Amino acid sequence: MMLLEAYTLGNIALKNRVVMAAMTRARANTDGVVGDLTVEYYTQRAGAGLILTEAINISADALGSPFTPGLFTAEQTQAWRKVTDAVHAKGGKIFAQLWHTGRIGHSVDRKGILPVAPSAVGITGQQHFTSQGPLDFEVPRALTLEEIKLTILDYKQAALHAIEAGFDGVELHAANGYLPNQFLADNTNLRTDEYGGSIENKSRFILEVMETLIEAIGGERVGIKLSPFQSYGGIVLNDPIASFTYLIEQLNKMDFAFIELMKRSPMFPLNPDYPTGDEVEIFAPLTTHTVIANCGYDKDSAEAVLQKGLAQLVSFGALFIANPDLPKRFSVGSELNAVDFNTMFAGGEKGYIDYPALA
Repeated sequence: MMLLEAYTLGNIALKNRVVMAAMTRARANTDGVVGDLTVEYYTQRAGAGLILTEAINISADALGSPFTPGLFTAEQTQAWRKVTDAVHAKGGKIFAQLWHTGRIGHSVDRKGILPVAPSAVGITGQQHFTSQGPLDFEVPRALTLEEIKLTILDYKQAALHAIEAGFDGVELHAANGYLPNQFLADNTNLRTDEYGGSIENKSRFILEVMETLIEAIGGERVGIKLSPFQSYGGIVLNDPIASFTYLIEQLNKMDFAFIELMKRSPMFPLNPDYPTGDEVEIFAPLTTHTVIANCGYDKDSAEAVLQKGLAQLVSFGALFIANPDLPKRFSVGSELNAVDFNTMFAGGEKGYIDYPALA
């Protein structure tokens, strides 16, 4: 089974091709510091060839949701060191997913400060999970050119903190409607400067962040997550195939570790104007980088996408929440635990570190 074969990612030896996908769990404290439960959570899942952490805020201004972790203070960085040391002690590899939520946030969890975005365009018809319960989204404040440059430097500093914390690398979260995705999308980026207008200009932010990360910590330690057809966060592109084809062609000019391609999730409304094809089949052949296929895979479909040569690794989300020993279960053909979505963001041990592993 290819899924359980070793793979060399850049200069990192992975013991299998099973990747733990990034999943927000909201178990950090109010200062964005992870604790012993998080250490246990990732250690339990160190059998993955590669762990991609939950999304980690790169700055105070990146924060969108309560109880999510950060990598911008010394205390946060030192707390993550306990996680990486424990994962490495179990023979695992772990990348930090770098996160700026952009307009997907609320001022009640940002000390009264409005979220920022490429343009002052709010999300309508949806509510945001906050520490005070579901609230309507606010209209964000548009970033200035100077603030865009400073935000790129925030990504750089977070990456440096990640290496200081012992991570094997970082993944730029450019998917799921967050800030990089907002720059790329036509309905959220109404700018008329060098970061707006054409596909080339709308791709600029993502490309500049990637260049900065590669320069800061080395391309072998950098990956990126893309979700070409995902509608989460109210994202709409006029021509997603043209936009992501251009973006991937430009990324091909850079030397880095991988692209994680996320297929659209049936949990969110699908854009009826978008293509109906499989994102991995459409975009994976365009890239020169290692591909991690993501979203909705089980053992059989993951093995199939590897056998086709469309991807070299496959990442699993909910299956890894409920099955801390997922690669072992794949190996022996064991039944899988079912995930309890009610405890996804509930806090505490339940639904976090209490899923049973095989004896």
